[in-house]
Amino acid sequence: MGKVEILQKWLARGDEELRSAVYLSTMHYPTPDETICYLCQQSAEKYFKAFIFLHDIEPDKTHDLEYLLEMCQKYNANFSTLFSKAILLNRYAVLPRYPNQLEISDNDMKTAIQYAKDVQGFVLKAIEREREK
Repeated sequence: MGKVEILQKWLARGDEELRSAVYLSTMHYPTPDETICYLCQQSAEKYFKAFIFLHDIEPDKTHDLEYLLEMCQKYNANFSTLFSKAILLNRYAVLPRYPNQLEISDNDMKTAIQYAKDVQGFVLKAIEREREK
């Protein structure tokens, strides 16, 4: 499989996880807020890994968005604008998988979706600019 196909797989997985989070958010009460927030974190992770992969680096097997963001910043300093969003989304990497580990509100869920969409938009534009060079 070539580089373009692998890059597309990273992006498609991020898209799928974000679409799933948005879809689940339309469920009637109670919405699965923990699952939605987890999917938003996973989506952001895939987008960051796609950008890293674009630069011929095999992304580490980590869920740490802060670490992945630092890797992205090596190639594009503007990724620093996503720092606060990465910190918030990072909270959802592990704790929502276990009962009673993290209190997540409806507002948290909506914020997580918006932040994941922000990461998606930023990374897609950054990839587009890189590929135009």
